[in-house]
Amino acid sequence: MSLTTSGTFVEPAASALLLLGRGVDLTSERGVECAGTLPSASDPDLVERARAARAALGERAFVLGHHYQRDEVIAFADVTGDSFKLAREAAARPEAEFVLFCGVHFMAESADILTSADQQVVLPDLAAGCSMADMAAIDQVADAWDVLVDAGVADSTVPVTYMNSTAAIKAFTGRHGGTVCTSSNAHVALRWAFDKVGGLDGTGKVLFMPDQHLGRNTAVQQLGLSLDDCVVFDPRRPGGGLTTAQLRDARMILWRGHCSVHGRFSERNVVDVRAADPDVTVLVHPECKHEVVTAADMVGSTEYIIKALDAAPAGSSWAIGTELNLVRRLANAHPDKKVHYLDSTVCFCSTMNRIDLPHLVWAMESLVAGRVVNRVVVDPDDAHWARVALDQMLALPGY
Repeated sequence: MSLTTSGTFVEPAASALLLLGRGVDLTSERGVECAGTLPSASDPDLVERARAARAALGERAFVLGHHYQRDEVIAFADVTGDSFKLAREAAARPEAEFVLFCGVHFMAESADILTSADQQVVLPDLAAGCSMADMAAIDQVADAWDVLVDAGVADSTVPVTYMNSTAAIKAFTGRHGGTVCTSSNAHVALRWAFDKVGGLDGTGKVLFMPDQHLGRNTAVQQLGLSLDDCVVFDPRRPGGGLTTAQLRDARMILWRGHCSVHGRFSERNVVDVRAADPDVTVLVHPECKHEVVTAADMVGSTEYIIKALDAAPAGSSWAIGTELNLVRRLANAHPDKKVHYLDSTVCFCSTMNRIDLPHLVWAMESLVAGRVVNRVVVDPDDAHWARVALDQMLALPGY
């Protein structure tokens, strides 16, 4: 690993991780064709068109930008943040007729659930999904619950789903008395869930979806459970690949899902960055693998990572294990600090990066012309039960 000795950010090398663009023109892979002929994102004319469309929409529109978005999109966001913060910000703007969510599909669904019926949520590219959310389909989760029923443990199991899940999974969680969590409050949500079934010292269980790593890291590092208390339910295998005895003995039933970005980081990355810079502080997201989180100095959500860099002293050295757009933005915002990317190769969120300036311009210009494109609408029954689960999260201590 090659690190800079100054505050200059070292761009990681391109790698096969960019699966969507390997060997082809990235600008041609936008998933949903934009109407008309649009110049590339770097064309100044496109920037001017974005400014003109945004000005024309005025307060009728509210633009949200997730931390992992590219800078050219963030430049037009009214608010930036993580997924749940942005959904709440949208709900707090009832005067906005349109909510343009520059994120991924499950985030737009959450915004639709939390905003009023009069507001319309637009996702500039409907192909901007989330590989983690897609790892837990509603039929798979329903089948998994039947497995728990057959094993005699469903009555003592509380489902907890990460925000990075579909509205259907959030609704399932609400119907079964569970809650949603974020990476910031997962420990609070898990403690609440265990308290519903006898507490941490009892025999009750949590079905945690869809990110196994966040569930495992939280249970072991923050609640004091052991790795032996955790089992992984694989929806592609009969019975989840688990015996009845394993399900009965487990405390954390972890869905076999992960983030394709954070799952890239390895313990070897931590070893290499420490060898290259002995003074470095390694800060990673809790969606990373357990061995990475254990080897790191600090662990926290995107908001936590941003605040940690803001509070860090000048001259300090950091290796950050999260999405590259955010790390690059942090490096540019803190030229007085040495900010390294934990991996030596590129690790963009490919689906998040489907939201580009051409799509945003197309969506805004369409709204200016009176056409609502790419509206995201959640089924009313799913929206009700997902709201139940989200409201339960809002009722947890700390919210």
